[in-house]
Formats: sequence, C-alpha cells, structure tokens
Amino acid sequence: MERKFNFAPGEYYHIYNRGTDKRKIFLDWRDHWRFMVLLYVANSRSVIHLSDHEGKDPLTLFDLLREGTLVDIGAYCLMPNHFHILIREPSNGDGNTSRFMLKLQTGFSMYFNKKYQRTGSLFEGTFRAKHVAEDNYLKYLFAYIHLNPIKITDPQSWERKIISDINQAKNYLSQYRFSSLPHYLGEELPESKILNPKSFPDYFAPDTEKFTTFIDDWLNYYTDQDQ
Repeated sequence: MERKFNFAPGEYYHIYNRGTDKRKIFLDWRDHWRFMVLLYVANSRSVIHLSDHEGKDPLTLFDLLREGTLVDIGAYCLMPNHFHILIREPSNGDGNTSRFMLKLQTGFSMYFNKKYQRTGSLFEGTFRAKHVAEDNYLKYLFAYIHLNPIKITDPQSWERKIISDINQAKNYLSQYRFSSLPHYLGEELPESKILNPKSFPDYFAPDTEKFTTFIDDWLNYYTDQDQ
C-alpha cells in the first residue's frame, strides 16, 4: 500500500506491521531478542553486521558502537504477530524512517527465513505509518503501545476495551520484557539504549511514579467503562 505522505523532519509517527496472513513472527524468546537487537543496530548510519557476532549473548550487542542514529525511538512493543514503534524523524532527517525500517525488516526477515527454512515475504508490505500531529494522540499512543500485551493475557478484555482484572493486567505488563515499558518503570536494562526519550515530550522521561500513575489512569479508564 503506497503511503500518502513523506516523513517530515521533527514529526512523530506510529509505525507498525504484522506478519503476512497474520502469521506469528516471534516464535520464541530468541526471535524477540533478535528484533530488539535490530531495533538498536539498524538505527545506525553505519552498517553493523550481526553475522559477525553470532552466538553472543544478545544483551551484549547493545554495547555495539553506532555512528549516529537514523531516527529517535520513544516506545516499542513486540506482539506475537505484529509490532509497534513510536518514532520521531530527526530534524535533519530526509527519509530516515524509511531507511531504518528497510534495514530493520530486511534484517529480521533474513534471520527468520533462515532459521525456520522458509522463503518469501514475512511482513504485510513495507510497513504502515500514521502521522502523530497532536499531543493528545501522542499521549494515547504512548499508553496504547505499552498496554498492548494485555491482548496476550486477556484478549477478551482488550477487544471489549474493558479490563476485567486491573491487578492481573498490571502484574503481566510489569513482567513483559519485550516492550519499552520496563525502562519507563525505572529498570536499568541493556536494551534501554534502543530509546531516546529526550527527543519526545517530558512525559516520556523515565519517572517510575509518574509513569505508573499514567498507566494506572489508562487502566482505570478502561475498567470504569464497565461501571
């Protein structure tokens, strides 16, 4: 599907894609970590070959040196058959988002097809993107992306947009490692290097108390819909 806009410098975008035919693209923990490492190394103006680092602990790969980044990443979440990324095209960018996504999806597709001995496209097209022009929408996406794993543990509540057990939801979210939520809850993790919160509004700054309140407000909002 042809995109009807160009990525403008300094603007925010919600980037997402899923597996072709809605197939799962993350089948085990190694797949998740490979994608997260690619979120880091593909976001580099230089080329970093992960083939040179096969067999290493994926957590050590977040120490690889990058020669400048292509985009600013504020949030991400990996789901069984799709992913979400919140991106800012840098002020000096010129199609950097497209370049980054090409490297990211090509790298992961090559890894996945080799590992599972398959051929053909892994994703539905290049990728999908929505321009985030308003701060309220950016705040919504900041919450939505981090709440997405509820769909795994409680799909019916997610579909109805009513959280049936808020404590269970919070516990699951806090333990879900394949998103940027642990970083905003104040955990010091190697994969935090994927993010550049300073290029986003103040509410992206890691602050455990404020972020917990922010997420609680959204969970309570959904819960209150059932009253």
